[in-house]
Amino acid sequence: MSSMEAAPRHGSANQSHPWGFVVPAFAVLAVFFLTPTIYNFIYAFTDWSSFKTAINPVGWSNFSDLIASGSLRKSLTITLIYAAGVATLQNLFGLMLAVLLERDTLVNKIVRVIFFIPVILSALATGYIFQALLRPDGGLNQMLGIFTGSPVKVSWLGSTTWTLLVCIVIHSWKWMGMSMLVYLAGLKTIDAQVLEAARIDGASRWAPVHQSRWPLIAPAVPFNVATALLRSLTSFDIVQATTGGGPGGSTELLNLFIFRTFGQGLYAQATTMSLVLFVAVVILAFPVIGMLRRREGRMS
Repeated sequence: MSSMEAAPRHGSANQSHPWGFVVPAFAVLAVFFLTPTIYNFIYAFTDWSSFKTAINPVGWSNFSDLIASGSLRKSLTITLIYAAGVATLQNLFGLMLAVLLERDTLVNKIVRVIFFIPVILSALATGYIFQALLRPDGGLNQMLGIFTGSPVKVSWLGSTTWTLLVCIVIHSWKWMGMSMLVYLAGLKTIDAQVLEAARIDGASRWAPVHQSRWPLIAPAVPFNVATALLRSLTSFDIVQATTGGGPGGSTELLNLFIFRTFGQGLYAQATTMSLVLFVAVVILAFPVIGMLRRREGRMS
């Protein structure tokens, strides 16, 4: 009887304690994420700057000043256009690549790796590479000059009209390999015999995507769109390295505006703008994810 009673006590002594692993993770989260976020909310309502030692509360004056200046509205508009463009092009390119490279041939596998390489490259390195390529005397104009037989001096990054579109394409190019892999994972769940039967019946290469394939790749759409939106809304490095926010502030995303404002010593205004960005991400991300999930449910 005593041995039977001892067994449970021995077993309970060897039980795992998951909180021993969870608590350190929560501690790191609290120190490096929650605490800065809380301070960001607090300092947005103060006059914190490098020009004074005292920090005093000022209420909503930082927000009203930024709205009155028009700079916040301009940067926020550019950021929203940038995010919408990246989410659209990145997913369009990724889906097209996934369909084209679906078959597991040697050539397709090599091409998949080639398109995934930009994902693992540094975003700053990507920006500097394209900055060098797109200068008036850069590699792109030189190649175009070889084909046309005359010098080409197009300022790809010097137009207030299309430079933002160029940055959107660069960002989409860098991350479309990730979208491609997610869509490929969905396509691989489709029975090959179903697709072969569709082709025998005369369906085009793209017809099965809308018919038999879409219900299976639909769950990947909310993930890809949400990650593209969140990544582009908080983007900084690619645009900073490529244009620095120019020309004429036409590519100055909100994060670049925050960076420039903080560098001027206006810390309270910078934290105010970062709070606005945080709210914008929350407001946009959750409805978009919910809408796509509902649409996915109707089509699946």
